[in-house]
Amino acid sequence: MTQTTDPIPGHPDFPWEPPLAGTELEHLLGMLDRLRWTFRWKASGLDADGLNKRLGPSALTLGGLLQHLAGVEALRFTWEAYHADPGEPWRSADWDGDPDWTFTTAADRTPEELYRLYDDSVAAARERLTAAIADGGIDQPTKAGAEDTPASLRRLVCDLIEEYGRHTGHADLLRENVDGLVGEDPPAGWRP
Repeated sequence: MTQTTDPIPGHPDFPWEPPLAGTELEHLLGMLDRLRWTFRWKASGLDADGLNKRLGPSALTLGGLLQHLAGVEALRFTWEAYHADPGEPWRSADWDGDPDWTFTTAADRTPEELYRLYDDSVAAARERLTAAIADGGIDQPTKAGAEDTPASLRRLVCDLIEEYGRHTGHADLLRENVDGLVGEDPPAGWRP
């Protein structure tokens, strides 16, 4: 895919583009959002067959990744950070019976359900993270980590960036296998 216009940070056609010169916090959150946008683009517009297509012997699917990352978003800044209720479907999931249920049960959901679950989880995580930073800053301790060395909110954000980096790479390969879509960023003006 060829882009005819260079991405411009802050431009409405490129909302995923991090600032060229911002604070460390603006860059950190900008990189997280860029990965969120890129992942969502890679998984977008597919029917159930496309979301459930596998590549080689791997059990990964784009639908499984959508549900998994929705869970990571929902749990990171609720249960993991503050031991707060993450809501459904995360609260009643059978984590002990199937620790990978976010991957294994995605095929039971419609594409519309998966996209809505992911989009809603990201929106809620953005709100919770923004509120937490406003309340105590990015370096505040959380309930994650060890009792004598709690993880900072910054560490949880960095862990989420790492999670997206890994799974956006998976999504690149899975999507190319579905319909040949390739590219680093969504095209100008793209929206989910």
